[in-house]
Amino acid sequence: GLVRGQPISVEDFLCFPAYNNSCKKTLRPELEATLIYCLLSTITILSVVLNLLVIISIYHFRQLQTCTNLLLLSLAVSDFHVSSVQMPFQIFHYRGCWFLGDLACVVYYYSGFLAVSASVGNMVLISIDRYVAICDPLFYPTKITIRRVKGCIGLCWLFSTVHASWILREMLRQPDMYNTCYGECVVLVPNEIEAMFDLVGTFIAPIGLITVLYLRVFVVAVTQARAMRSQVTSKSMQCSRAKKSELKAARTLGVVIVMFIICSCPYYIFTLLNDSGVTDSSGAAELWLIYLNSCVNPIIYAFCYPWFRRATKHIFTLNILQPGSSEMNILWRSLELS
Repeated sequence: GLVRGQPISVEDFLCFPAYNNSCKKTLRPELEATLIYCLLSTITILSVVLNLLVIISIYHFRQLQTCTNLLLLSLAVSDFHVSSVQMPFQIFHYRGCWFLGDLACVVYYYSGFLAVSASVGNMVLISIDRYVAICDPLFYPTKITIRRVKGCIGLCWLFSTVHASWILREMLRQPDMYNTCYGECVVLVPNEIEAMFDLVGTFIAPIGLITVLYLRVFVVAVTQARAMRSQVTSKSMQCSRAKKSELKAARTLGVVIVMFIICSCPYYIFTLLNDSGVTDSSGAAELWLIYLNSCVNPIIYAFCYPWFRRATKHIFTLNILQPGSSEMNILWRSLELS
């Protein structure tokens, strides 16, 4: 065979030439392959660094440990999980060969189901948090407490762990049961009923709930914005600033949720239109679009949250190593609530 006039040897064509049942490589021009590797590696490194900054910021500065920010912290943990585990493994998948063995293949798929399910759960919790904050603000402090938020986050990760364990139960018992050649990493959902349940439970139902909640938030936010324009007294101005802070948080988190839906839809549509199998080559672009969302989230925070920029500055200048730095007034004089 030839690739643009260059002869192809058996070593170039097969993942493991020494094995008779070796999988075949996905052949690409060297320049194209190098550029794609560089792009994917850059996205991976950027995503790891940015999500780590979010985690350190909220975990270190006590002033940032609000109910909403704890949900953002949980989301950042799932995004960091994607960028530090899923993205590097997926780069190894790029040429169509799996060189890391069966155990790493199980870890790859298990962490993928876990992280995506946790991300969806976190998005639902964020939507509920904003719904109560905007639509029922008087009862927000009593309904949404730190203890309840931590409990919900724990349940979210517990459900995600159980979900991943159940979907991959056959693969956990026999890691290579779905492979058709040596050097392949494949998983299949056991049957169509479970595949549909997974699709509904981890995408259709949560996205539907998120959409309904945020449509309600949008309607109430518009009404409140109009009401604030007519308030002129000193007391009403203070309330107005507080409401504006909540509305700003709702808008920012709304952007996060919209980007999540945009990045997730192509992959789930691809899965729905094809079959329940997930291979190292099928839907690669759609899968990377989901992973890209893990890099987009902290970028949104950087543009929309001044506290994130200030916290990042303190981290890079090593001010967080100073005694008592966790008590620093990272919000300054602003009324940021998240």
